[in-house]
Amino acid sequence: MKFGIITHAIHKIRDGQTYAYEPYVREMNLWGTYADELIILAPIAKGEVTSIETNYLHSNIKIVSIPNFDITSAKNLFKSLLVVPKVCWLIYKVMKEVNHIHLRCPGNVGLLGCLIQVLFPFKPKTVKYAGNWNPNSSNQPLSYRFQKWLLGNTFFTKNCKILVYGRWENQTKNIVPFFTASYKENEIIQLPEKTFKKKVKFIYVGAFTKGKQPLTSVKVVEQLFNNGYPVELSMFGDGDQFLVVEKYIKDNNLSKIVLLKGNQSKEKVKLAFQESHFLIFISKSEGWPKVVAEAMFWSCLPISTNVSCIPYMLDYGNRGSIVNDNIEEISSTIQNYLENFDIYTEQIKKAKNWSQEYTLNKFEKEISKFV
Repeated sequence: MKFGIITHAIHKIRDGQTYAYEPYVREMNLWGTYADELIILAPIAKGEVTSIETNYLHSNIKIVSIPNFDITSAKNLFKSLLVVPKVCWLIYKVMKEVNHIHLRCPGNVGLLGCLIQVLFPFKPKTVKYAGNWNPNSSNQPLSYRFQKWLLGNTFFTKNCKILVYGRWENQTKNIVPFFTASYKENEIIQLPEKTFKKKVKFIYVGAFTKGKQPLTSVKVVEQLFNNGYPVELSMFGDGDQFLVVEKYIKDNNLSKIVLLKGNQSKEKVKLAFQESHFLIFISKSEGWPKVVAEAMFWSCLPISTNVSCIPYMLDYGNRGSIVNDNIEEISSTIQNYLENFDIYTEQIKKAKNWSQEYTLNKFEKEISKFV
């Protein structure tokens, strides 16, 4: 079977191997086990392979390179007018050639793919919608809302399963609640009980962007420290807000309690989850926040915002806390755990048990139903 992947994910080719963002490739390697050939349409970039990228494992891969472009605003759309027709033609050719079409949405390439897949009503298709599918979320780009409407419209989108994060009411029959996994069953280990007798460890994992609000995590830990709690925050990731966070730490003499780790390997982040008591993740927009699921997997209690399917993941406050992006509120929520250890241990047990149901083993079994 020829399996066609239409994606906006940046790919790199080094020494005959194809690389991209590690969590995405990890998932695509599972889809690839059911294909004789992968045909990947994606932007190709130069540069060194980073620690957060890994390679496809499939032995038969064909790359269809497209330019990186942006059509999320009228200004950028005008600049992309010369590029879009060529990309549409390449998408059409890939869809015509393959036996199964797999779209990665939302995104610029996904938007074009959503339109062109209409021309293939009888060809099997899957769409991984990695954004916020919440039908009540109004704070989304027009292009994202259009993709959701078109994908959910069974007149235009036929013979297709749309895998979305969370369970939502009043959805069309082609919408399938789904998840993302990070670990295998054989990785599950019994961790020592986490206590607050010594240092209370916090973790932040994700891009350093305004939408992820990494500085909020710093300010929460700063306030807890000023309130007399022995705390430490380890921050993993990079982005355009990294220097802002770094400057705040320096200006406020927080270097002993806030540790900037940068981008690190999956194994190093896993160890940090295992050693941490709390994840502080005050994001404004998410699909399936894998760092929340990963934290729960390792008995690290999430403190997060009410976006996308996070309330569902945290069982509406029984497997962690759902907060606003108010530093006083977040600090008070954490202090309540620090003063009530029984509540903390009860919730991390629930969080661990729930997350460890969603392993890569189960993920692969679920994928097999759609290929």
